[in-house]
Amino acid sequence: MARKKVLVTGMSGLIGSAVRRHLDEKYELSALNRGPIAGVPCHRADIADLDAILPAFEGQETVVHLAAIARGDATWEEILHHNVTGTYNVFEAARRGGVKRIVYASSGAAMAGWEREMPYRALVEGQYDAVPEHWEKLTHQTPVRPMGLYGCSKVWGEALARHSTDTSELSILCLRLGAVNAEDRPRHARDFSVWCSQYDIVQMIERCIDAPDNLRFDIFYVLSNNRWGYRDLEHARQVLGLVPQDAAEEHR
Repeated sequence: MARKKVLVTGMSGLIGSAVRRHLDEKYELSALNRGPIAGVPCHRADIADLDAILPAFEGQETVVHLAAIARGDATWEEILHHNVTGTYNVFEAARRGGVKRIVYASSGAAMAGWEREMPYRALVEGQYDAVPEHWEKLTHQTPVRPMGLYGCSKVWGEALARHSTDTSELSILCLRLGAVNAEDRPRHARDFSVWCSQYDIVQMIERCIDAPDNLRFDIFYVLSNNRWGYRDLEHARQVLGLVPQDAAEEHR
């Protein structure tokens, strides 16, 4: 049986590298990247240049869109170039190229503004004595409350995904990623609420690639099994069978 063709934007990044490491044997991976990637077919172009990226999408079945500026101190010009224009171009190139599905790397930053309120503020600050025994989890239906321009750009991407699935044959699954880091462990108090291991994000991406064709649009939080988390994982479990294998508390 032929392997599914999957194009990964931003493969040279942390999550893209993890995707390649874990999924290279299962799928026929290729990359859309500004720099070269040894050992993988790689189309080099800037995602802000629609004409330049179009050839990368020819013959692809799925696109995993990871390329973005993720720094909290990024300027508006950087956000506009990569996260707004770039995301539009990736979605449009996928539509033109006949791609069936996009797995879009959104971010928990689309909702992190809720951390200004209790009990979420206490959770991310590690002030557990101020946290009630039970707290309401934020779900995919909770009103968005972005943190910073980066969070705003991810809200834009989710809205564009909804529009794109309503007006084309594309399926787009949006993943509100937790804090993935190179150390692959919690580093700060906040991480014990929002951390996601590299393994858990890759398994969720894999589940999205292989999800039924009739799943046209959805939004999922992606985290490890964190005792002090405030973002709902039940929706991802019910729809895609996500069972996180790692937990922040294991690193106390």
